Amino acid sequence: MPNVLDIRRRIRSVKNTQQITRAMKLVAAARLRRAQEHVVSARPYADQMLNVLASVAARIERPEEPIHPLLAVRPVKKVLLVLITSDRGLAGPFNANLIRAAQYYLSAHRDREVSLIAGGRKGRDFFRRRPVSIIAEYVNVFGRRLEFSHAQEVAGRIIDLYSNESVDAVDFIYNEFKSILTQRVKVERYLPVKPIEPAAGEPLIDYLYEQPPREIFKALLPRYVETEVYRALLESQAAEFAARMTAMDAATNNAGELIEDLTLNLNRVRQAAITKEIIEIVSGAGIE
Repeated sequence: MPNVLDIRRRIRSVKNTQQITRAMKLVAAARLRRAQEHVVSARPYADQMLNVLASVAARIERPEEPIHPLLAVRPVKKVLLVLITSDRGLAGPFNANLIRAAQYYLSAHRDREVSLIAGGRKGRDFFRRRPVSIIAEYVNVFGRRLEFSHAQEVAGRIIDLYSNESVDAVDFIYNEFKSILTQRVKVERYLPVKPIEPAAGEPLIDYLYEQPPREIFKALLPRYVETEVYRALLESQAAEFAARMTAMDAATNNAGELIEDLTLNLNRVRQAAITKEIIEIVSGAGIE
């Protein structure tokens, strides 16, 4: 049975851990607010750009050769999977859910050649020990301020691989931020861009384009890929902060409950020690 000194040391250790988890929760909450603002600002721009590009693609005549390499639709034999995880842990099931989804994706695409771009240290470290071809890795992206230049670097690699026909499709796996308590793992195909098909009886919205489609796609398609990558990074960053804040809040509460249990146990041990001393004193007085 532990003595009073051991229990006091345990309580002091748990209190120190509780202070750390509480501080990490506050830091994650402060960073989450800024990340959430960035996500909300980026979503409408990315969605509208996709609508415009898909609308243009739906109206042009289908030549034998695509008017832009990023619009080329080929039989999918080689797939590029971009997995976005975090660089640090202590975020609950955030990384575990992403890695599980990536494993399921690889299992479902065994008949195809799948290469991986690892965004984040956790995903990179996990699949580095597996028989998966990692052609690029981007770590420590979320450890500093996330900039659009980071997305441009990743998007540039994706565009080169798809334009050179090294891959036939590009899929992303990342956590979409829904709320502080909810993050949803998403698997999305970014390339090739699919034209919007109107619903039955619904006409396409007409736009007036001053440039020919080839010029529009040449200017906007690379920017579209960069915007989509940036949005995925922002979504993942906000989801990571939310998951870490929730995990640290739960850890702080658990530490508080453990401190209460240890304090109760301490009082019992002290009471038992005092009772034992009193009995020894009374017994000694009776003998005399």
